[in-house]
Amino acid sequence: MSGASLNLLDLKNPAIRTLHFSWMAFFITFVMWFGLGPLAAFIKTEFALTEPQWKALLMLNVAITIPSRILIGILVDKFGPRAIYAGLLVISGVICIAFAWAQDYTQLAIARFLMGFVGAGFVIGIRLVSEWFPARNVGLAEGVYGGWGNFGSAAAAALLPLLASLFAPEYGWRFALTLAGVLSILYAFVFYHFVRNTPKGSTYFSPKKSGGLEVSSWRDLWFYYALNVPLHLALVVLVWRLSPGNLNLLPQFWAYAAYVVIVVLAVVQFRQIWQVNAEHLRAGVPENQRFKFKQVSILSLSYFASFGSEIAVVSMLPIFFMDTFGLSPVQAGLSTAGFVVANLIARPGGGWMSDRIGRRKALSIQVGGLAVGYALMSFIDASWPLWVAIAITVANSFFVQAGCGGVYAVIPLIKRRMTGQIAGMAGAYGNVGGVIFLTVLSFVHASTFFMVIAVCSAIVFLAVQFLDEPEGHMVEVLPDGTVQLIEVN
Repeated sequence: MSGASLNLLDLKNPAIRTLHFSWMAFFITFVMWFGLGPLAAFIKTEFALTEPQWKALLMLNVAITIPSRILIGILVDKFGPRAIYAGLLVISGVICIAFAWAQDYTQLAIARFLMGFVGAGFVIGIRLVSEWFPARNVGLAEGVYGGWGNFGSAAAAALLPLLASLFAPEYGWRFALTLAGVLSILYAFVFYHFVRNTPKGSTYFSPKKSGGLEVSSWRDLWFYYALNVPLHLALVVLVWRLSPGNLNLLPQFWAYAAYVVIVVLAVVQFRQIWQVNAEHLRAGVPENQRFKFKQVSILSLSYFASFGSEIAVVSMLPIFFMDTFGLSPVQAGLSTAGFVVANLIARPGGGWMSDRIGRRKALSIQVGGLAVGYALMSFIDASWPLWVAIAITVANSFFVQAGCGGVYAVIPLIKRRMTGQIAGMAGAYGNVGGVIFLTVLSFVHASTFFMVIAVCSAIVFLAVQFLDEPEGHMVEVLPDGTVQLIEVN
């Protein structure tokens, strides 16, 4: 593997095999996670759901992913991707089956809330792929992982309604989701058997302490605290939106209880961050082991705009096309699959572009492009030819997915032993974006929703201009104290 090219057909290469096993795991998680939107017509009809109840399910679908990605990032750095990914696939498969056989709205809501856990799986593969590929083509490798795995949402949009239509209406959607859950459980054993954390002879670097990122300065510590605040505020917004006076899903008592839990979790997390960082900051961090925390912040905001908009738009796009153009559920699923089908080439393309023309320049083009794309989508209405609406949606999706690839082309080059946690932070911000954008959607028309995303993306574009290109080498210290240099160019 030279330059920025990969021979994806070279299955004798253990790195390529690991990449394929990884994106397949990610693919399966996204089939389960994004199976809600394409099956909307079946679920809404069977349970006679009101519009507020449906919008509540959409928000619950992304809620727990915010803390889950932080937690999974910590666990994968500590215990390795192999065991953590296998465990997540089993747990998520069970939750998916539970949702498929829910008997009332309360059971639907609880299962869908827990289903958000599956969205943390993406973080695991980011660390795994970074262990198997050198810096010169890690962007492309991460793009293949993310892009082909993300295609699971397109597969869900296209295939689940078709599978559901093969059975009686009241059971078809249940069988479709059950099949996805069973597949996840079976694949967990395949993944655990064939995948290893690192190439033979390589060291798996773990943080000295678990529970938070080890930052390089006191200034970065307060920056780190500030970056965590929106993660908790997004959960507050979610609970508020589900409370009496809004969507009325949570009784007042449980809403208050949820607020208390969020505050307690925030206090525990902030205390843990202090415990991880106080001692080594007092001792001083050697210059060659430092990293700039602003990199984490800018990449998190970029993922807020790119992936945050993706999960919000994928959730609402089938209904939007049905309402705007009068399509059937199957037609809408096939039409909107174009928004995520670009993942097959756009996300690897975004990583490849980052490897070739530079990290900041590539991400600037990608975020700027998606800002323009969402601005154009805000003008789509019934007077448009359907093919034009689909064409603009697909074109915008190229920038959205490429932006996701551009973010994760940089993350493995910041600090190897904390790649999972950095990926988890950025990934959590993607879900914050999903919660915020879906909350906006619950108040406004789709055209305003798209324009809000466009404006947010334009602001993020300005932030990207302050991203630094990775230079030279990152330094990691082996357990015996030996210093090892890892190429980042």
